[in-house]
Amino acid sequence: MRTCALEKLSGLEDVRSILQEEVKRYNDHQVHSTTGEIPHVRFEQARRTGNTLFRPFTLPKPYTSLKDVFCLRTTRIVNGYRKISFSSQEIEVPHVPLRETVDLHIIPDSEKRSLEVRIWWQKRMVRALHLPLPTTPVHF
Repeated sequence: MRTCALEKLSGLEDVRSILQEEVKRYNDHQVHSTTGEIPHVRFEQARRTGNTLFRPFTLPKPYTSLKDVFCLRTTRIVNGYRKISFSSQEIEVPHVPLRETVDLHIIPDSEKRSLEVRIWWQKRMVRALHLPLPTTPVHF
């Protein structure tokens, strides 16, 4: 902020370039006051020696798609007609016993103006469908 004020910068592109320079300077050149090391050098050394908490991402079982990890979630109870209600719509849920709780994984797609709803029961997906994006807010 100080650099932007001194140079009288207010445009987003000008400020963005100053921020990128500052991040590069801090990470690659400045000695950190607490560790006494340059952050990028310290991180690379920790990564090489395996002394880091970063781990490769793997999908937790039983999921097969990132959509089931990074999504909105809610639950519903299957009614006597093997249906659930979501976003003012009745959705048929096959192969799930009556009165069982199912997990809904909801993936909004603003470009298509739709919601992908993936219904899970006992660690397996029993149905996936697309619904139009509601015009009124959805409450979970």
